[in-house]
Amino acid sequence: MTRRILSLAWRLALVAALLAAAWFGWRWWNQSRVLPLEERFQIEEVARGDVTQTVTASGTLNPVVMVSVGTQVSGTVQRLLADFNDNVEKDQVLLELDPTLFRAAVEQSRGNVASAEAALRLAQANERRARELFDKEYIARQELDQAVQVREAAEAQLRSARGQLARDTANVGYSVIRSPVSGVVVSRQVDIGQTVAASFQTPTLFQIAQDLTRMQINTNVAEADIGKVRVDQPVSFTVDAFPGRKFEGTIRQVRLNPIIQQNVVTYNVVVTVDNPEHVLLPGMTAYISVDVDRRTGALLVPSAALRFRPRDGNGSPKRPSEPRNGRKPSGPRVYVVSGEEVVPVTIQTGITDGRMIEVTGGDLKAGDRLVVQHRVSDKGGAGGGLPGTGTAARVRAF
Repeated sequence: MTRRILSLAWRLALVAALLAAAWFGWRWWNQSRVLPLEERFQIEEVARGDVTQTVTASGTLNPVVMVSVGTQVSGTVQRLLADFNDNVEKDQVLLELDPTLFRAAVEQSRGNVASAEAALRLAQANERRARELFDKEYIARQELDQAVQVREAAEAQLRSARGQLARDTANVGYSVIRSPVSGVVVSRQVDIGQTVAASFQTPTLFQIAQDLTRMQINTNVAEADIGKVRVDQPVSFTVDAFPGRKFEGTIRQVRLNPIIQQNVVTYNVVVTVDNPEHVLLPGMTAYISVDVDRRTGALLVPSAALRFRPRDGNGSPKRPSEPRNGRKPSGPRVYVVSGEEVVPVTIQTGITDGRMIEVTGGDLKAGDRLVVQHRVSDKGGAGGGLPGTGTAARVRAF
């Protein structure tokens, strides 16, 4: 029985040893196998080309002149003579309020004026008689002074009555709302029978765009970009209503008043736009792009290449210790293919369009093969998903 147990134990130990040897052998083969660089990395050749730096923002299209038409008097809308999209001329009647109460007030004021005129005539006659009696010493000086005071009060009352008549007459005119400019009715906010009240503030009845062939974009540009924006710079923009079509404009004004929201500082930039076809409508969202700098024939690298970092077998980023130019890195780095190795190169950068970056200095030249990103998982061993995908075997020790 003891001999049988010992035989079984030896067999189990032999199986375990064979499994361990197979595992260590597979691990050695897996870690020593390296895919070609072209299969592990996306590689692009450094070339020269043109790059344009732009500032982008979004804003709202508005007419250059938008007039809000209101009313100075309260009343009920009796006639409505203009509607949305109507072309109107200056002084054209847009709306009429019910004038009944206004005309009644005018008649009442006219009666008050007539009464004040009659009172003034009586006061003037009394003053003349008082002066005659005073000259004959039939009355005292005090009675003459009282007659003069009554005449002056009657004159003041007449002026007040005439002022009220002028006010009521003007209110009759205000009951007819006219267009202050020639243009297009963009908004109408009243209907027939509606009562408008002007007790505390002037209500808006219509909004009229003076000229829709000239529009403007009000947009906010971040403080980091505002230093590159100048008056008279050309602007291109798109709107959602016409995808794929670009429109042109010009910066008319960079307003100095900062706009601060949640500790973010922006500045209002006004862009003028010609709209001869009337295809651009008020309120549309415009996505503007301003070309602020341009380089021709510059050495260019993809922006993704500056974010690339090779990884060791454990997946941790490596730090370069032996760059190709032999100098200590002091700026952005890219990685180029040198034989079967990937080595770091320190560069100085200029402007960018978001996809390509200008190279202004460093040991990089046109024709160099540049590593942009990993094609497969960069973790070595079975954990990488593919056998032999570790980069450590062919990346120079950093």
